[in-house]
Amino acid sequence: MSTTPAWHLFVPKLVTTLRQGYGAGDLRQDLVAGLTVAIVALPLAMALAIASGTTPANGLVTAVVAGFLISALGGSRFQIGGPTGAFVVIVYGVIERHGYDGLLLATLMAGVLLVAAGLVRLGTWIKYIPEPVTTGFTSGIAVIIFSSQVKDLLGLDMGAVPADFFAKWAAFWDARGSIAVPAMALSAGALAIILLLRRFAPRAPGFLLAIGAAALLAALAGLDVDTIGSRFGGIPAGLPAPSLPAVSLQRLQELLPSAFTIAFLAGIESLLSAVVADGMTGRRHRSNCELVAQGVANTASALFGGLPATGAIARTATSIRSGARSPVAGMMHAVFLLLFMWFLAPLAAWIPMASLAAVLVVVAWNMSEVERFARLLRGPLGDRVVLLVTFLLTVAVDLTVAIAVGVVLASMLFMHRMSEVAAIASGASGSELGLVENDTDDFTRPRADTYSQREELPPGVEVFQFRGPLFFGVAGRLSDVIDAIGGSPRVFILRMREVPLVDATGAARLRDFVNRADRCGTQVLISGLQPQPRAVLEQTGVVGGSAKVTLVADFAAALALARRLVES
Repeated sequence: MSTTPAWHLFVPKLVTTLRQGYGAGDLRQDLVAGLTVAIVALPLAMALAIASGTTPANGLVTAVVAGFLISALGGSRFQIGGPTGAFVVIVYGVIERHGYDGLLLATLMAGVLLVAAGLVRLGTWIKYIPEPVTTGFTSGIAVIIFSSQVKDLLGLDMGAVPADFFAKWAAFWDARGSIAVPAMALSAGALAIILLLRRFAPRAPGFLLAIGAAALLAALAGLDVDTIGSRFGGIPAGLPAPSLPAVSLQRLQELLPSAFTIAFLAGIESLLSAVVADGMTGRRHRSNCELVAQGVANTASALFGGLPATGAIARTATSIRSGARSPVAGMMHAVFLLLFMWFLAPLAAWIPMASLAAVLVVVAWNMSEVERFARLLRGPLGDRVVLLVTFLLTVAVDLTVAIAVGVVLASMLFMHRMSEVAAIASGASGSELGLVENDTDDFTRPRADTYSQREELPPGVEVFQFRGPLFFGVAGRLSDVIDAIGGSPRVFILRMREVPLVDATGAARLRDFVNRADRCGTQVLISGLQPQPRAVLEQTGVVGGSAKVTLVADFAAALALARRLVES
C-alpha cells in the first residue's frame, strides 16, 4: 500500500496549480483579481504601518515582499499576505521598547521560528487555539486600533500619545479643546464614503476612493491638515536594498519573547485565513507548507526593512470574489503594488492622515467581531470568562500576557469539562461512585445481552469500569476510588473499552494501582483495551512483559478467567 511522501506536505500550491494545467484564461482572471486586491491593499498597507508607529513606506514594502513570497511558496491556493491589524499592537510595543531595529530582528527571528514550526509539522496544532481566546484578543486589538486613531480622527493638537490604554484616553480628554474641524470633517467624510460604498456599491474600492476624495478636497480647499507628506515626507518610489539588522546574543535574548508572539500570531492568522479560503472555494490548504512560507516571507520582509506579515482574511476573500484561480493572483497583487510605488509615489504625499484614520476605524470595526463576541457571551460561563479575561488583558495589559492567560484558562476549563465527562464505576461500591448495572463493554454485542456486575461477580473479584479519557485531569480520582474499596480481593477487573485515550499521568496512576494490587497479592485483568491506551501502557511498562497485568478481549473473557483464578 503506497503512502504520500512527507515532502509532499511542503510542496507550494503554486507548483500543484502549474502541474494541473494553467492557461491564458486562468492568467487573465488572476491579473484582474491581483489588481483588485492591490487597489484594496494600497491604502490598508499605509494605514496599518502608520497605526503601528512606523512609516507608510514600511507597510508597502511588507505588502510587496512578504505578499509575493506568501503566495509563491504557501500551502494555500488563494492566500493574500501582508501587514494586518492583528500586528498593530505588537509592532507598536516592540518599536517603543526596542526601536525599529529591534522590530526587524524580532521579525527575522519570528520567520525562523515559523519555518521550524512548519518543518516539525506544528501547523495541525495551532488550529486548536480556542475560539474565546482568538475572539478575545482580536476584539481587544480592535479597541486598541480605534483608540490609536482618535488623535488623527479629531485632529487633536497634542504631543506623543501614551501607549497605556487608560493614559491614552486621559490624554485625549485633556486635549479635547484642540479639536480641528477640518480634520474631523475629512475623517467623517471619508468614513461616510466607505460605508455608503459598502452599502450600495460593495465591489467598488471604498478605501482608495475615500482617501483619494479626501486628498483632492484638502488640496483644492487648501485645508490645514496633516498629510503623509507633512508627517513622513512621502513614500519612496521602489524597494530599499536588503540588509541584515544588528545581531548580538543579548539582543536575541531580549527580543525572543516578542519573536515568539509575532510567530504565534502570524501562524494563527495565516491558518485562519487559509481555512476561510478553503470554506469559500472547497479547496484544502497545506498547513505546514503555509507556516514555512510565512516564515520565509517574514524573514525577507525584515531584510528589506518591512513589518511582520501574515495571511489577510479580508484581502484573501476579496481575491476569491474577484475570480482568482491560483497563487498567481497573490503574486500579481504584490507586483501591482510595486508598480503603484514606482509611478504614484508623489501623489501619496497629499493623502490626509484623517482619511487614513477613517480607514483604520473600519478595519477596527471589522476586527471587533461584534456578533461573534455577543454570541460567545451567551455561551457557557467558562467560555465567557476566558473571552472577557483575554479581551480585558489585551486592552489593559499586553497581548502576550492575554494570549498566555487565555490559553491556560481555556486548557484548565477543558480539563475540568473532560474530568466531569469521565467516569469511574465500581462493581461493589454503590451509587456514590457511579455504579453501572446491566452494562456491557462490547459495543458489537446487542444491548439485550448484558451483564449484571453484582450478580455475576464471584467472591473475591472486584470490577472497575472507566469511561472517557484517562488523563492527568481525572487520574487523581482513580486513587480516591481505590481508597474507597475495602479489603484486598483476589482479582481486579479493569474494564477499559470506553477509554479512548490515556496520557502519561493516567498511565502512572494505573501503574501505582497495579503495584499496590501486586503487594496485596491481587491479580489485575484489563479488558477491552483500545489501541492508543494499549500503546501508551506498553511504552510506560504498565502492561507487556509483566505478570502483574493480564490483558483480555472483553468483560466476558475477564469474568471467566477471574473465576478460574479464584477457584485455583
